[in-house]
Amino acid sequence: MASLTYELTLAGLAVGSAAALTGIGLVVTHRATGVLNLAHGAVAMICAYVLRQLVVVWHWPLPLGALVTLLLVAPGIGLVLDRAVFQPLARRGANPARTLVASIGVFVLLVGAAVLLWGPGAQDDAPVLLGDDPWAQLGAVVALACLVGAATRWTRFGRELRAVIDNRPLAVLSGIDADRVAAAGWAFGSFTAGLTGVLLAPYLRLDPYGMPLLVVEVIAVAVIARMRSLPVAVAAALAIGVAQAQLTRLHPEGWAGPLLQAVGANLFVVALLVAALVLPGIGGKGRDALPPPVRSGRVPGGVWLVVGVLLLLPLGFAGSDLHTAIQVPALAVILLSLVVVAGRGGQIALGQAAYAGLGALFTALLTTRGVPGLVALGLAVPLVAAVGLLTGRPAIRRHGLALALVTLATGVAVSRFVLTQPYATAGLSLGRPAGFSDDRAFYALELLVLAGCLALVAALRRGRTGRALAALRDHEPGAEASGVPVPRLKLLAFVLGAALAALGGGLLGMGLRAFEPEAYDPVRGLLWFAAVLVLGADSLLTPLAAATLLVTLDAGPHAGAAALLLGLLAALTGRIPPLMNLLPRKAPSRRAADGEAPPTGRPAPLSISSTGGARGNPSPAEGRTHPHRAAPAPAPAPARLHAHHLTVTYPGGVSALSDVTLRLAPSRVTALVGPNGAGKSTLFDCLAGTLRPHHGRVTLDGTDITSRPAHTRTRLGIARTFQRLAVFPSLTVEENVRLGQEQGRIRTDPAAVERSLRLLGLAGRVRHEPAADLPTGVLRRVELARALAGQPHTLLLDEPAAGLDTAETAALARILAALAADGLTVLVVEHDLDLVAGIAHTVHTMEGGRIVS
Repeated sequence: MASLTYELTLAGLAVGSAAALTGIGLVVTHRATGVLNLAHGAVAMICAYVLRQLVVVWHWPLPLGALVTLLLVAPGIGLVLDRAVFQPLARRGANPARTLVASIGVFVLLVGAAVLLWGPGAQDDAPVLLGDDPWAQLGAVVALACLVGAATRWTRFGRELRAVIDNRPLAVLSGIDADRVAAAGWAFGSFTAGLTGVLLAPYLRLDPYGMPLLVVEVIAVAVIARMRSLPVAVAAALAIGVAQAQLTRLHPEGWAGPLLQAVGANLFVVALLVAALVLPGIGGKGRDALPPPVRSGRVPGGVWLVVGVLLLLPLGFAGSDLHTAIQVPALAVILLSLVVVAGRGGQIALGQAAYAGLGALFTALLTTRGVPGLVALGLAVPLVAAVGLLTGRPAIRRHGLALALVTLATGVAVSRFVLTQPYATAGLSLGRPAGFSDDRAFYALELLVLAGCLALVAALRRGRTGRALAALRDHEPGAEASGVPVPRLKLLAFVLGAALAALGGGLLGMGLRAFEPEAYDPVRGLLWFAAVLVLGADSLLTPLAAATLLVTLDAGPHAGAAALLLGLLAALTGRIPPLMNLLPRKAPSRRAADGEAPPTGRPAPLSISSTGGARGNPSPAEGRTHPHRAAPAPAPAPARLHAHHLTVTYPGGVSALSDVTLRLAPSRVTALVGPNGAGKSTLFDCLAGTLRPHHGRVTLDGTDITSRPAHTRTRLGIARTFQRLAVFPSLTVEENVRLGQEQGRIRTDPAAVERSLRLLGLAGRVRHEPAADLPTGVLRRVELARALAGQPHTLLLDEPAAGLDTAETAALARILAALAADGLTVLVVEHDLDLVAGIAHTVHTMEGGRIVS
């Protein structure tokens, strides 16, 4: 028994050492560049293939081949990636989501290149670099970690690296070459990836799909280390490796035995899933969502007609065998799920292949038990939607990169523990529904299903839900502040995305007449995500074009061509816009969102002298006799917002707020002034619901609302604006304002949109312009109009005059004074002391987290 324990420990140390190398490389790369390099596993795979090519195929001596691979090829790959892909993104100020997309593109590109060069089959003759002694591998890992730690702590480069990590702009101003630091980080990260690959290759089947995915799984150790601590990464890797090896001695029995055995054999996957869900996430809320589309407008009907004809061509001109064409509609339905989640919701979802595989699996299980094919498919969709609900509920608490890790971990876990396990898939058969066994009939059925799904998603993109989803994608904190129930909307997108992926997966399995786990591999999920992103995630044409491209290229003589092309486009995402932007676009109709013709004539300028009642009749300058003007809305009941002894302390003991009490009264303008860092914005966020205080409470008319989130407070009548603009660039001015009316305190008065537009001088042609094309001063008015459209009783304004000229600032002062006279409670955080002096009834000065006067 002791001998077995020792042997398993040695085996675990070997695996853990390779995982530790991955952790070291990921941590160093992230610390030097800020990039979460999902392509690390693909670089490892390429280097393992290169060493095999040099030693096994070209018969080089192993030491020479290893030196060339590890000291030239691996660092060279890192330098090329830095110079060609990530350095241009850094210079453009790309957010973490865009760099993550680029790393996924590199992953897909390298996998496609490996398939083209070496074929998709597995190789089992990789050369052994350090022999079978795990202690040699462990020694190499520990020595490397110590070397990196020493270089970071005691060398000039280490000091420069720490300076770049702490504050890159300040480091550049201090004369540090941040690009050189980043290049060194990429070279070292690729070196560790290459070393990982050549160490693992002899113990695994070397293939373009398995090794990259295996290395992706051990990202868990870097996540556990919070992408910072090398000792934690090494210790976690060794501990998980040894534990996984020891668990192989267990052979649980019963119905859950195979699942438990699979879990024990894939402990790194479990660690990744737990770490992604439980530990604090990487990235930040609102900073790293996918960017909104850069073009608006609808695709002309002529383009859709051409697409429809092309999809129908196989029915009329192809032969009886439609094996290739039959995969296109099914894959398009799967990719349509990414349009919902990533394109419209802006979420980085990397696990859609898992839902597609579950759809095919559940359909096969039901048909095996005698359920008719179409009924089985219809039952599989809600079953997978329920799985999407269960997995999406914890995932929606994450944002950006952390969400990407959660969805990737979910996809890998489903693949490892369900789709590839004999206990779940043995003996399954998947045929076509009765009456649709012929390729033509089944293809026609797929087209009908695809058309229905396109219509469903098109309907989702329009109207109130569509605007709310666009707001979520464009600016999540702004959407919350507008009253959008963000968690519920995210969950809707995840569940609908899971259902569509399941439907497409079931159709794909029926079309192929078999359940093939390889068709739903997580690597394919990354390929699908890259395809949708590079073509245009918010376009309904994208799933059709991407499915056609993927199927036709992979069906050709050169397997991997699709991955190579799409990976290249995704890697260059900072330079090449989505390809669907090249298509002609139909300009949006200049009609009001409620279907009525927009008002004619010029809008009133912002410099009006009175509001005439903020929620009542417009002033004479606004056209009192306009035929579409609705009756005045009733003024809100007075409300009092009260902060009781609020305290907020950040890590390190820094007090942003210290026992702050503030009362906001109706019909009064209260101003907060003070230097930067005084705590004004922190107090503001506590009142708005963006931040929850560590001590104290917030009440509204005596009711404790401290635990209420931002969107709930908006619906209670507390509206806010942001210091940094929080508008939705993919929506027009009118759609921005209408969103505030639809999600605000009073949602039954559509005339509030018109009143807000006129009050802020936005009722002319500018109302139909996309917010992305407007200057800052106009956008400030858009944000305020959106806040007023929900008819709040309390208005929290964070530097509302920023970006306004003198005349606009004076007009804003008159509007705020009139709003307070109408009964609103107004809190202003502002550096313009002239504006404060002109409108404020009460002025509080903050300093050091306290109100001092």
